[in-house]
Amino acid sequence: MDFLDEIDQHKLPKHIAVIMDGNGRWAKNQGLLRVKGHKKGTKAVRETIEACAELGVAFVTLYAFSTENWNRPKLEVDTLMNLLVSSLKKEIKTLQDNNISLSAIGSLNNLPEKAQRELKEVIEKTKNNTRLKLTLALSYGSREELVKTIQDISHKVKKNLISPHSINESVIKEHLYTHDMPDVDLLIRTSGEQRISNFLLWQIAYAELYFTPVLWPDFTRKHLYEAIYNYQKRERRFGKTSEQIN
Repeated sequence: MDFLDEIDQHKLPKHIAVIMDGNGRWAKNQGLLRVKGHKKGTKAVRETIEACAELGVAFVTLYAFSTENWNRPKLEVDTLMNLLVSSLKKEIKTLQDNNISLSAIGSLNNLPEKAQRELKEVIEKTKNNTRLKLTLALSYGSREELVKTIQDISHKVKKNLISPHSINESVIKEHLYTHDMPDVDLLIRTSGEQRISNFLLWQIAYAELYFTPVLWPDFTRKHLYEAIYNYQKRERRFGKTSEQIN
């Protein structure tokens, strides 16, 4: 089946989030070092983002590096950080050609200075692009984000800027890293693992979850189309009944 032909352009997910899993296993299967898998995975990133832009998806968030990933072997962490810098330099033309703006969420101050500089430069150069907003979750953990959100709101309560009784979902959303984005509609995880791994826990409350056995370096636009087609076949009820929706 050609899933692209089956996709309904009027029912596209507005925000797609991706847990890009399986780089290490892909490399192991090839008899290569894990770092080779991460390098190969950058091609899947480019293909996925270009396909989303062409389809008309407005927001894409990629889980690029979690707070827990700092515990990996130093060689792998250093390689990932160097790969981030080189990829940002290499892909700025792709972002500009496709009218894509870049942003990042997470504890960005924990990144090496070189990575922070390159990231800020690309964000600044692409800030006026309007076709798609690409967000990289770097040194990101959802629990840490929620703790920071609670702390920020607590400080405002202490200064009488916010009343405790006025705190609702909207106030919490305003203090999240993703305050300027809609909630996630479709969450894709590759490699066959079926867990969330501390990614956008608040934002995926009503997301459709899609798990595929395909390892991230092998993920192509065809796999993306299949995920979106699968998403469109589901009934999103948001707590209501089928009768209420229909």
